[in-house]
Amino acid sequence: MFTKILIANRGEIACRVAATACRLGVKTVAVYSEADAGAKHVAVCDEAILLGPAAAKDSYLRGDKIIAAALATGAQAIHPGYGFLSENAEFAEACAAAGLVFIGPPGSSMRAMGSKSAAKQLMEGAGVPLVPGYHGDAQDPELLQAEANRIGYPVLLKASAGGGGKGMRVVERSEDFQAALASCKREAISSFGDDKVLVEKYLTRPRHIEIQVFADTHGNCVYLHERDCSVQRRHQKVLEEAPAPGMPLDRRAAMGEAAVAAARAVGYVGAGTVEFIANQDGTFYFMEMNTRLQVEHPVTEIITGTDLVEWQLRVAAGQPLPKQQHELAIHGHAIEARVYAENPEKGFLPSIGTLQCMDTPAHVAFELGSHGGGDPAGVRIDSGVRAGDAISPFYDPMIAKLIVWGADREQALARMAQALSEFHIVGLATNIAFLKRLVEGDAFAHADLDTGLIERNATTLFPPAGPAPLAALALAAVALVGAETSAGAHPAGNAADPWRSTHGWRMNGTYRRRLAFGDEYAATTQGKVYAIDMAYHSHGWTLEAAGKAHPLALVSRHDGRYAIRLDGQAIQGTVRRAGDTLHVFTGGLHHVLEWNDPLAHAGEHETADGRLTAPMPGKVVAVIASGGQHVKKGEPLVIMEAMKMEHTIAAPSDGLVEEVLYQVGDQVADGAPLLAFKAAA
Repeated sequence: MFTKILIANRGEIACRVAATACRLGVKTVAVYSEADAGAKHVAVCDEAILLGPAAAKDSYLRGDKIIAAALATGAQAIHPGYGFLSENAEFAEACAAAGLVFIGPPGSSMRAMGSKSAAKQLMEGAGVPLVPGYHGDAQDPELLQAEANRIGYPVLLKASAGGGGKGMRVVERSEDFQAALASCKREAISSFGDDKVLVEKYLTRPRHIEIQVFADTHGNCVYLHERDCSVQRRHQKVLEEAPAPGMPLDRRAAMGEAAVAAARAVGYVGAGTVEFIANQDGTFYFMEMNTRLQVEHPVTEIITGTDLVEWQLRVAAGQPLPKQQHELAIHGHAIEARVYAENPEKGFLPSIGTLQCMDTPAHVAFELGSHGGGDPAGVRIDSGVRAGDAISPFYDPMIAKLIVWGADREQALARMAQALSEFHIVGLATNIAFLKRLVEGDAFAHADLDTGLIERNATTLFPPAGPAPLAALALAAVALVGAETSAGAHPAGNAADPWRSTHGWRMNGTYRRRLAFGDEYAATTQGKVYAIDMAYHSHGWTLEAAGKAHPLALVSRHDGRYAIRLDGQAIQGTVRRAGDTLHVFTGGLHHVLEWNDPLAHAGEHETADGRLTAPMPGKVVAVIASGGQHVKKGEPLVIMEAMKMEHTIAAPSDGLVEEVLYQVGDQVADGAPLLAFKAAA
């Protein structure tokens, strides 16, 4: 076994590798960019080396600097994690040339499987069924469109060197092909440095099922069963589970054996994933092979009782696989949810900001996958960030992977819903509420799975905003009053000073206080705010709302967690305050309430400047409109790129583009005006 390794990655995978290495007594070296100087993965490793500026091309993609750091620190091997250089054959070979072990497959295997088109041709020769498509090298746009016309629409454009849903477009009509191709190629060159694409028939209602394979240098190769990764948005996975629901034993064996055959065909070594697309009737087709560890590997670890990172280290050190095929039984059911800093209600746009608060579910009992032959604990969290850390525009906006285990799928679903209700984040938008609706929705709960599940169930997954419930308003009110009471309990100066009293006692009557809260829903209604009155009593309060009185009492509070009684009903929740914004978590939901203090905000008013603004920090990659141009509603005006994903800013209505304020290549901040726009009369 190695004595020291360098981890050529960041975030949760770097933390995960460091945890396994520590357990095995292996020292670790972290590398980091200037944006990650205070990152968690830097703190958990034994040493850390600065690579360069925040941009990945100047830091995490600098293989020469990473190799130099490994040599300077005495590391014997480099673990690439996933993303960045993990599937870069040239980097793997450069490591070997420098006398370092690359913890992954040989460069020849990466070349064979790293190109989607080359891998398809290889699998075709091996008799593996393929989706109809064009996988050739010629990239003339007219040729590609002709192939798409031949295959028949809808078709899927995919970056040949791609992964993670980047560089992918579904094209429904021939007339949309060239615009989609140009966008796909821009995203592919930005993400992978290669704009080559392939064209495939787009299947309706397919499932995405992948097989985890592992091979060593002694001729052993096994499959660790399957994962269902059908629930996706923008071709990126949202939920993953193992085993795949409804998988017959014979099909599991057939897919596993096909995956092992594919790995053997390219002389594979280490962890890899063979991905298949499956029809509802059970027929399946080879899609691609990812020559690295996958983001969703924890669900496989949990059901098989393995630590796949440990397997990677042992195999790279020349040891045989720890288990043979007959030892890899399935134990229970595991589900993983990817918690992202993004706004599902706004097209899953990334959210940038600081994690002011991150309350994780209680009873997280383990960090790694091995369960030692018994039942694994119910909840696991893999994360590369902590409260106080920033989610920057430079890298993937993942906050954490939330993984649960159950004796069966029903128990795993219940544990996931509960864990999501206990995951509280303040400081930026997240997809947690969306994930909870997804897990509790009929389609996922009943395993009615396909890659279009989110779009098919958009009505229930993206419900219109509703009014804040009375329980949330009561918790917010108690938190405000409770904070004042705590502050006044031990005031500076004279404790008998009546002006410092906050208990609300009055000699000749009841002290009443009006509180007003706002949220997005209230802002669109006639009242604009939720107005409630708090009447103070010796035994508690009476909350009056909409002309009705509700007895209210504080039962307990600790570190922002409250237990109250409202109308005799017990209610629990957490309130996190940031200035005048109160984040109320109760009933599994997150309510953001703005306390409207009329004294603090006197004189403020809203303005409108008639300018279309950037929905997130990013770079302008295309300017389609020009000053003085009349446009129709929905017509694309500007295309931005953030976190290697493209976002189109379209005309909100018919109107006139008066001025374009940025050009291609410009970096823009969140909320920056992009164009001056005048709506048609």
